[in-house]
Amino acid sequence: MKQTEITKLSIEELEEKVDGLRKEYVDLKMKHTISPLENPLHLREMRRTIARLATEINNRD
Repeated sequence: MKQTEITKLSIEELEEKVDGLRKEYVDLKMKHTISPLENPLHLREMRRTIARLATEINNRD
């Protein structure tokens, strides 16, 4: 998700995205523990997207 897309979202939408991505991240991490993922770099990408969203929420408060 690009920064321009993030700035267009409302705080409620940002919080929903963060919750959903965190749940998806935990699930992917569990799957990766059991058997290797096809694209393990996707975990890093998700972690950074969650950080971008959380930073935007903090900046708006």
